[in-house]
Amino acid sequence: MNAPVAGSSERAPEVQAMFDQLAPKYDLANRVLSLGLDQSWRRIALDALGSAAQGEVIDLCAGTMDLTVSLLERKPRKVYAMDFAPKMLEAGKHKLPPGAPVDVIVADARDLPLPDESVDGIICGFGLRNVPELPKAIAECARVLRPGGKLVVLEFFQPHWWLPRLLQGTYNRTIVPVVGGMLTGFGDAYRYLFESIDAFQTREEFEALLSAHGLIAGGREMLPPVAGLVVGTKAVSAGHIAPAVGGVS
Repeated sequence: MNAPVAGSSERAPEVQAMFDQLAPKYDLANRVLSLGLDQSWRRIALDALGSAAQGEVIDLCAGTMDLTVSLLERKPRKVYAMDFAPKMLEAGKHKLPPGAPVDVIVADARDLPLPDESVDGIICGFGLRNVPELPKAIAECARVLRPGGKLVVLEFFQPHWWLPRLLQGTYNRTIVPVVGGMLTGFGDAYRYLFESIDAFQTREEFEALLSAHGLIAGGREMLPPVAGLVVGTKAVSAGHIAPAVGGVS
């Protein structure tokens, strides 16, 4: 499998095919390559949703639905697990308990199949970096969020400080393709990882993009500082009563 070109303007079909092929061993590779840190990062992201997690929530770029399953512990009314790679969703369906309030939907982040102002929260773990035309995806998130609702994004933003750039770059260029290739058989896909980070935004640039779409944005670095968390809250206009939601600490 040839990896997609990270900086290309329309790479969605190639990225979709790549993730479909990775699906059977995707969870194992995540656990090993992150040294288990991805689990703690996801818990922090879920905490950032605050009380929005008890409402209607999209797990955007849901993949094999790790975040969806963790989100169910927060007792949401409904979770929409959305991803454009159907085999990723299929690989995760066995994790869902019987009767879970989850709709599993094959969907593109640039065209969410939900009405305006219909969800209380959106959470996305390490997925938006793979979406071409990112402003379209953010515009869609802003459209479907209710006033006061939250978009929580956990991502490998491009570092701008030398130490995290060195740590992230060294690990991604030397360890990730080798170990990822051994675990999945698709080393090219894991070379795409660092290429997509190099082509992505810094956390501050991403926060500015959210602000441009009417979301009040703020963020923080994870530990170790190779991943970041950004929360965007949809502004409340006159006549709306915002839900009580928590913030980023």
